Order: sequence, then structure tokens, then C-alpha cells
Amino acid sequence: MRKKIIAGNWKMNANPTEATALAKRLIEAGVESDYADVVFCVPAIDIPAVVGAVKGTGVAVGGQNVHFKPSGAYTGEISADMLTDAGARYVIIGHSERRQYFGETDETVNLRLAAALAGGLIPIVCVGESLGQRERGVTIELVRSQVKTAFGGVSAEDAAKTIIAYEPIWAIGTGRVATAEQAQDVCAAIRTVIGELYGSGVADSVRVQYGGSVARDNAAELFGQPDIDGGLVGGASLKEDFVNITNYKARKG
Repeated sequence: MRKKIIAGNWKMNANPTEATALAKRLIEAGVESDYADVVFCVPAIDIPAVVGAVKGTGVAVGGQNVHFKPSGAYTGEISADMLTDAGARYVIIGHSERRQYFGETDETVNLRLAAALAGGLIPIVCVGESLGQRERGVTIELVRSQVKTAFGGVSAEDAAKTIIAYEPIWAIGTGRVATAEQAQDVCAAIRTVIGELYGSGVADSVRVQYGGSVARDNAAELFGQPDIDGGLVGGASLKEDFVNITNYKARKG
């Protein structure tokens, strides 16, 4: 059985002082889960502070981006070594906001994925379609292409370490959410293409998340689908109610 993984993407929110306080509040509220790995993916400047705040717990910390070179004249970027040295274990790659605002492409996702794996990070690779693409009926075709390009040149051993997050762009931060059936269909397609690339053993071990307006009221249904292994959660991860998502089988209230 694949263990669920629920990661909070804090996006560009909270300075180090605020991040420390938030992490501590979430820990005190019971964000740790018996049946899911829990990760806080925080702004790079917050990583050391949040690592300190979660020390001694089962919560891990991740970054939100990684450059594809280990060092060099890349002003404003951050390398895998910098992330790991700061205490990060995970990193988000190819989030739709990176694609929309900062020119991320499937090809640069592939480069960043290789760098993250070489640097010892666990990558969370994001794929997903826009509303227009869904309405044109190209969702599965598009997502398959994104996965194939992202994993180009990646070994089976490394692929098995990777997490893939299906994030329909039209559901991120909008309050709209894919139905459990829609999300399951795409996550199953992702697992199928991994199987085509690497075989059933890797496909069965790779964890596939759903992201896009995950909330306390839909988490259990989404995470109960056979090919959905948890979630990449945005705004809801900044609130104590995140506890009801990480503990979706016994949510409070």
C-alpha cells in the first residue's frame, strides 16, 4: 500500500517569524497524521525557521522551486544543495504558477527534476490542464505529454522516488474542484504513463497527488480514490483547519 502524502504549499506567504508561529500552531493543533506523510513547502527564506519549528515531529519541510544548475550566475535562484543544507527534504517543481508567471516549461521541469534528484531531494512534479484545454477534451493527452517530457532521461530507480501532483489549473485557488471521478481518471492516466515508461512496479510505487481547492469537506472522498495518494494543498494549508485535511479519516468538527 502506498502511504498518502499531504503537502501544504504556502506559496509566497509568511516571513520567517510568521512561518515559525504558523508551523508551531499547526503542530499543536495535531497536523501530524498516522496515515499520511505531512510536508510544509515554504518560501526558501522560511526553510531554516520552519525546520527548527518542526524538529522532533514527523512533519517534513520542502521548497517551492529549484534551479537546474548546482551553482553559477543565476541571480535570485536556489540550488538543490542550498535547499538540502537548509533542511529541506522535498521540492515542488513545475507548479502552474511557475509556468504562468515565470516561463516554466515542460523542458525546464525536466532539468529541474534531474537536479533535484541528483541533489537528494524528493521532487513533487506538477502537471495539469487549463479550463480551455479541459473543455477541448485534451486533458489526458496533455498530461501524458507533460509527464513524458518531465521524466525524460530519468532512471526507473529515480522515478520511483518521485511524487507527481495533478493540479487542474482551473481549480487552483478558485474554489472550484475536480470531482473525485475527474481527479481519479487523470491520476490513473498518470500512473498508466509511468507504467509505460518504467513498468508496473514503478507505477505501483509512485505516489500521485491531487491539488486544486482541496478542503476538509472533499479530502476524504478525493484521497479515497484508488490512484490518488494524497494532496498538494494551497491556501487551506495556511490555516489550522489543515489538520482536518491531513487527518481526513477522523477530521475534527
